[in-house]
Amino acid sequence: MAISKAKKLSIIKEISGDEKNTGLVEAQIGILTTDIANITEHIKINKKDYSSARGLYQKVSKRKSLLNYLKKNDIERYRAIVKKLELRS
Repeated sequence: MAISKAKKLSIIKEISGDEKNTGLVEAQIGILTTDIANITEHIKINKKDYSSARGLYQKVSKRKSLLNYLKKNDIERYRAIVKKLELRS
């Protein structure tokens, strides 16, 4: 259910340009978005897996707080990451 290390590095490289720049807010949001998509698919199949559902809620909350931080501090980076990850319609 967790994403592989290679997949995580490719997400970081795609978003930030350097695979060592893991602390970048956009990279963290990208990793959380991938995790959220994977866990959502798992929850669709296993509806009574409440511990995974709790983990999903925690990841969504973490992503939301990172997005709020980015929106408050740098609106252009916020708009770019939202557009790149297609988070808002």
